[in-house]
Amino acid sequence: MFGLDILFRKVMGLFSKDLGIDLGTANTVVVVRGEGIILREPSVVAVIKGTNQVLSSGRAVGEEAKRMLGKTPADIEAIRPLREGVISDARIAEAMLSYFIAKAHGRKWGIRPRVLIAVPSGITAVEKEAVFIAAHRAGARKVYLVEEPRAAAVGAGLRIEEPRAKMIVDMGGGTTEIAILTCASIETSHSLRVSGDAMDEAIISHMRRNYNLLIGEQTAERVKIEIGSVMPLEHEVQTKVRGRSGSTGLPEEVTVSSEEIRQALLEPANKIVEAIRSVLERTKPELAADLVETGITLAGGTSLLRGMDKLVENETGLATRVAESPMDCVARGCETFLDNLELFSSILTDDQR
Repeated sequence: MFGLDILFRKVMGLFSKDLGIDLGTANTVVVVRGEGIILREPSVVAVIKGTNQVLSSGRAVGEEAKRMLGKTPADIEAIRPLREGVISDARIAEAMLSYFIAKAHGRKWGIRPRVLIAVPSGITAVEKEAVFIAAHRAGARKVYLVEEPRAAAVGAGLRIEEPRAKMIVDMGGGTTEIAILTCASIETSHSLRVSGDAMDEAIISHMRRNYNLLIGEQTAERVKIEIGSVMPLEHEVQTKVRGRSGSTGLPEEVTVSSEEIRQALLEPANKIVEAIRSVLERTKPELAADLVETGITLAGGTSLLRGMDKLVENETGLATRVAESPMDCVARGCETFLDNLELFSSILTDDQR
């Protein structure tokens, strides 16, 4: 019987692909077992307002939809179906997943894929169920969930199976996932719903408060990427920001400096640092001793913000490094779990369907 079971799984594999999905608030990254990362697109869908009908014959997802954010006419919506790491619009999330799964699977026939999805460590049972339902309706035959910090740690190259503490801080778009792992288990963790989106909001608020200039998410993100920092720069810089004047209602352009944007970003950045310190304070003494040597590893797109690693290092006293290709860590971790689904089944959550 055991041999037949192995043969059955091999036959299934010939007609299907196993997919790993880093279902992020800002971006979704998809890996295929044995092929690596094959898709990386914004988590945005453009639909006819009041419906789940995706524009462009179902193709207005990802990059195409993101270009529409803040620029659509009254009868069209560009929607981000995840907020703070969890599904906020189930019907649109289902449409987005359907598009990504179909694009990654590449087959209109055969057996539906098994799908492993990374989710925030702090999500509720109701939020998990929403992911299961959306994934099944999107075309998955079997769904597994893995905590984002566990996947990020594996994808960052940390040997989490060792009886030695490793700390990962995964800074995505909607959440910052902080965890200390040992013996392949999460010993202490915290899911903070503050990360890249909160930093964009801080820039939007700064421009409104100090310049009475109204800007959108994409403009705020551009400013953050171009001149954003949380530590002084060797050479401070400036950039031009365009938006709508809050007083005249007319288009307007102003010049802002990296110094003032840094002051805006420090509020959400310091909340992340406080959460890291809180996790460290709850860590067992022997594990804390390990961290003096192993330090802290940062992952996720927000870890690329200038000076973020130095800020964490200064505030914790622990050596801090940014993982290689930090935006891909969760997806690469998912691929590792896909390669060893049977081995890791005990630490994955499945749909039991």
